[in-house]
Amino acid sequence: MMVFAFAKAQSDNTPTVTSDDTELIQTPDIYDALRPAKAAFYAAALPGLGQAYNKDYWKLPIVYGALGTGIYFAIDNDREFRRFRTAFKDRLAGRIDEFTIVNDDGSTTQIFTDDGLIDAQDQLRRQKELAILLTAGMYILQIIEANVDAHLSQYNVDDDLTFAPDIHVDDLGRSMHYGFKLTYRLD
Repeated sequence: MMVFAFAKAQSDNTPTVTSDDTELIQTPDIYDALRPAKAAFYAAALPGLGQAYNKDYWKLPIVYGALGTGIYFAIDNDREFRRFRTAFKDRLAGRIDEFTIVNDDGSTTQIFTDDGLIDAQDQLRRQKELAILLTAGMYILQIIEANVDAHLSQYNVDDDLTFAPDIHVDDLGRSMHYGFKLTYRLD
């Protein structure tokens, strides 16, 4: 059986390291693969929450303004549709509707004809459905925006690699050449 033992003697000449002698090593940000999924889930759960998760608070009024506008027009068109639908039903039942004026002599004047009431109902129903469709599209768009923003916010966008427009002046021919310049810088 063999036994090995190692020992190190400490001498008085041991160098000491101070905080002035060290360099701060910056660790790169770690890519969070679940960040885009979290942002999309939050945006789906409550509109604007994905943008808040991405710390893009300035986008919240845009999200709520777009969704609120779509909801407003859907509700307003539905209310008007119901008005014209009720008036048409009253007219079919032989009752006086809100679009019929009773004159002093007992005669009636119709503001809209029966076909006019039907056309108004069709137009208002289409506008209501379009407002609902656009609102749903804006809802889905804000989910996609939160997801894409979460993806792009994790990329390194330093100036080591640039693609920019370039204007080169030719001194001999006194002309200008336009193009693009791709720059890769090694540090």
